[in-house]
Amino acid sequence: MKRSLSFAALALLAGVVSAQSYPSKPVRVVIPWPPGGSNDVVGRIVMQKVAEYAGQQFIVDNRGGAAGSIGAEVVAKSPPDGYTLMVHSTSHVGNAHLYKKLPYDTLKDFVGVALLAAQPGALTIHPSLPVKSVKEFIALAKARPGTINYSSSGNGSAPHLSMALLVSMTGINIVHVPYKGGAPQVTALVSGETQASLATVSTVLVHVQSGRLRAIGVSSAKRTGTMPDVPTIGESGVPGYEMSPWIGVFAPTGTSKDIIARLNSEVNKALKSPDVNQLLASQALDALGGTPEEFDVRIKADYEKYGKLIKLTGAKVD
Repeated sequence: MKRSLSFAALALLAGVVSAQSYPSKPVRVVIPWPPGGSNDVVGRIVMQKVAEYAGQQFIVDNRGGAAGSIGAEVVAKSPPDGYTLMVHSTSHVGNAHLYKKLPYDTLKDFVGVALLAAQPGALTIHPSLPVKSVKEFIALAKARPGTINYSSSGNGSAPHLSMALLVSMTGINIVHVPYKGGAPQVTALVSGETQASLATVSTVLVHVQSGRLRAIGVSSAKRTGTMPDVPTIGESGVPGYEMSPWIGVFAPTGTSKDIIARLNSEVNKALKSPDVNQLLASQALDALGGTPEEFDVRIKADYEKYGKLIKLTGAKVD
């Protein structure tokens, strides 16, 4: 009994020492998306500040492809030692329901470190549509069923699922027109090819500011700092509506809780720094933060939520 207690004490001590000396070498941050997108921008902004605080390099490794699942596989199969992390979006939980088979288990092979930023969506319409509020939009859609086209960045994407939730909660009948990405989705809306979209704020902000598009509601639970005068959809006649795609940091399951706690502390400190906040705001992103436990609760809740919405829409990726 004494020997087993000694081994347990030594193991505990080794874990504490390891966490205290972490990181002692460069940390690889896999971003499973191409450079330039919101995941890449957020990851670089925040992890660069974390590197300053931690006194060690955090090196970004872009591994784009298959909606993030290629890079996620790399992380899932990496040693759980804190030296391989992942910055990924809500697409991570959506992929579990979109793809028939993934080379990892979305819930079992990863642990949440911290939420980084929210990517709020905006219900945005072409000015030719004679509505100026969510209530008026819903009323028009009910009066003209099947005549309003809405664009998304693809089947199963956040804009698609955000509008699908609105459709399911209001009973309106509008037509989904999927495009291959956020840029063509918004281009179609600006040109009048489609009349509505629930796009991420960052993709429509310039067009809203110029008057080429009109934002009538945001998808988040609270108003976004980027569009403070635009009410939430929930407060605009659809109580309970909330769809807030996020970006967060993950580690392989099995990573020491002490290392997760150290990383979480540094990330939260980075998110509170004025320069990071300003840089995120310039990209129409809201800083989040919080504990690993809060992030895990969010992951599981959105896993279920996205699963139901994807089943509702019938979206699949072969």
